[in-house]
Amino acid sequence: MSMIGLLGLLVAFAGCVISVLCLGVAHILYKKRSFERSETFAWGGRVAAVLVAAALTVCCAVLVWCFFSGDNTIQYVLDNRSTSTAPEAWLYKLAGLWAGRQGSLLFWAWLIAVFNAVLVFATRKNARPLDNGALAISSLVLTAFVSVLLFSEGNMPFIATDARYFTGDGTLSAMASARSMNALLEHWAMAIHPPTLFIGYAGLTIPFAYAISALIVNDDSTEWVNRSTPYLMFSWLLLGVGIGLGAVWAYVVLGWGGYWGWDPVENASLLPWLVGVALIHSFTVYRQRGAFKRWSVFCACLTFCFVVLGTFITRSGLVQSVHAFEGDPVSLVMFGALVICSLLAGIVGLIVRRKSFGATDAADDDIESMMSKEAAYYVNNLIMIVFAVLLAYMTVSSALPSWLPFGGQSLSAGTYNAIARPLGIAYLTVLAICPLLGWRRTDKKAFWRSARVPALCALVLFIVLMIYFVTYLLPSYQAMIDMGGTQASGLLEQGNPIYYNGLAVVGFAVASLLFFNALFMAVRSLKRVDGAKLRRRLALFGGSVAHAAMAIILVGLIGSSMYVTEITGYLPYDEESDSVSETFDIQDFQLTYTGNSIDELGNGNVRYALTFDVTKDGQFVGTVNPAVQLVSATQQQKLEASVIGFPLEDLFVAYRGVNDEGDFSMDVRVNPLISFVWVGFALLMVGCLIPLFAKRAERRRGGPAVGDVPVAELAEAEPKERGKASRDVAARKGIIEETVSEEVALVEDAEGDAAADADAAAEAEAETDAEADAKAGE
Repeated sequence: MSMIGLLGLLVAFAGCVISVLCLGVAHILYKKRSFERSETFAWGGRVAAVLVAAALTVCCAVLVWCFFSGDNTIQYVLDNRSTSTAPEAWLYKLAGLWAGRQGSLLFWAWLIAVFNAVLVFATRKNARPLDNGALAISSLVLTAFVSVLLFSEGNMPFIATDARYFTGDGTLSAMASARSMNALLEHWAMAIHPPTLFIGYAGLTIPFAYAISALIVNDDSTEWVNRSTPYLMFSWLLLGVGIGLGAVWAYVVLGWGGYWGWDPVENASLLPWLVGVALIHSFTVYRQRGAFKRWSVFCACLTFCFVVLGTFITRSGLVQSVHAFEGDPVSLVMFGALVICSLLAGIVGLIVRRKSFGATDAADDDIESMMSKEAAYYVNNLIMIVFAVLLAYMTVSSALPSWLPFGGQSLSAGTYNAIARPLGIAYLTVLAICPLLGWRRTDKKAFWRSARVPALCALVLFIVLMIYFVTYLLPSYQAMIDMGGTQASGLLEQGNPIYYNGLAVVGFAVASLLFFNALFMAVRSLKRVDGAKLRRRLALFGGSVAHAAMAIILVGLIGSSMYVTEITGYLPYDEESDSVSETFDIQDFQLTYTGNSIDELGNGNVRYALTFDVTKDGQFVGTVNPAVQLVSATQQQKLEASVIGFPLEDLFVAYRGVNDEGDFSMDVRVNPLISFVWVGFALLMVGCLIPLFAKRAERRRGGPAVGDVPVAELAEAEPKERGKASRDVAARKGIIEETVSEEVALVEDAEGDAAADADAAAEAEAETDAEADAKAGE
């Protein structure tokens, strides 16, 4: 089986090289007006890209077959096989494909190849130099991935298993029994978490490829934005799902009671998601106003740069993380070079094409008024980019020289929080106001008229949140400070109590305003519309839902990350009487020990569990069963936390084993408002899905779509005029711009009554001034 996999990698590498060369030659011939020969070479490059996808599919199928059939003749399969006997054991066997260094890189490369094949299929009838260029860039990236797999022994997934792991009759030896998948990965959320992340990573290659292709062919029209938007939205959505699943896994499996610890690998997944938000907003302005061209190209390149940086962090060994793989010099060089090249490609390209992608008229990057959508998008982009760059720097700071700020230091979670919280609140503040603004400028009277009702509703919600804050959160904070110890020190390190609690109050105010502005925009987006308008407005409705979800998440983050009550300690246990001498009390909860159990699992693992009855204010509310599972093969401990969820808080109970005296080691937390995080996250995903599934607006009959402009006609236009030519052809045919633009409404503000009223009032005021000037002249 290993030979089949190796052959598949060789075919994939050859196909990547052929695809890049053919598409490169096709572009050169196109520039020389040799269109027929150009199309022939382009066809060859596109076929080669599909062949690469097929070859890598075979490679992945080989590993999957070995995992399910128990064929351990491949070393990677032996090292990442699951021995679980749980009902979902089949899922863990499948997860072996991406559980280790080699398999995860192969899986990622396969996904890039699949996206390339989708690109070939989507443009099969109207492929243009822009599309072929994007395919060439993406294939070049894929070549780097396949090269690492093929030419680096540490990343080769098809190395045969060493003979010492087998006995004379071909069965596994005792030495081999210690090699298997990390027990912490055997959880449904962790089995799904990596592939969703990898789909997001792979898909973000396409917007980057289109951005570089647009620079190469000198096409500053919205065509590359329209082409790459579906890939961007789908990938950004899946990346968000992956981050959320990782948070769920951390919460219930790792046993520390939280869901985000600012680990370097966690940060690596967040970086492209953050810049992806800026890219989505930039695409919105690009389509609506013809502005933010440079922003769009730069963000597309930076998003991909951070994708590769995440791989660099995970695989280079320079940054220590509990999630990272062992360091590898080939990965260090290859992915480090790819990070630099991807960023330089965008910067150099923008310098070379500064005339095409620069601000050329009043509709471009010049901001007429700070009270406008353009200004709001600009400020939000700045906040996101600054935050992402700071986060990236802090993540790799431990590998930097000591003479640099934070150089050689591993930063605490409190340091990250000190930066993330104010920047996040500032970003959401602008996001809350943005729907009320108009393009170019906003009339103040119209603004306040539109903001009045949402602001009053937000005030009511803010008062409710403040009552909860004063009666529950603030006393919890003070109790933790009075308790002293490491928890109190950690809270004080994150800021003066006045600043710390004041930031929470501001956050609640911003969340209230954002929620009701989004809610009113959602209602306006569906108001008095039907038919095709309804389909278009559904996309805008999804954006409003996503904004409301962000407000809910903000409330949850404030409670569950800033006002957690935690008590760790030991419960004295008498083995003879099977009892403890005291209860475990935290806030209004009381845990009473009722028994323990020891279970031997089918795979040889042993599970030690405790049982507690839980009362709150004297009323029975449920039973918790925290446990520790001892993995026999590796002697690794796997915690199984137990959680009782309430609408406004979670009781989190973790059992960490026994000390030398036989006492139970317990970690108990009360996490307020954490349900808001999960509900908000689910609502955010729904808001993302609505635009993706909203039907496209009906096109007028009788002409090609924007992307269907004949290649020959575009070839006759000068490079600077290509974008104009494509738009003119679409205009002559009376075609509506491709409604893929609506799919980005996920983060785009609903163009509701507020913005329309503001623009109308501003224009009316301008006309009145003009009439007055005319009369004065007379």
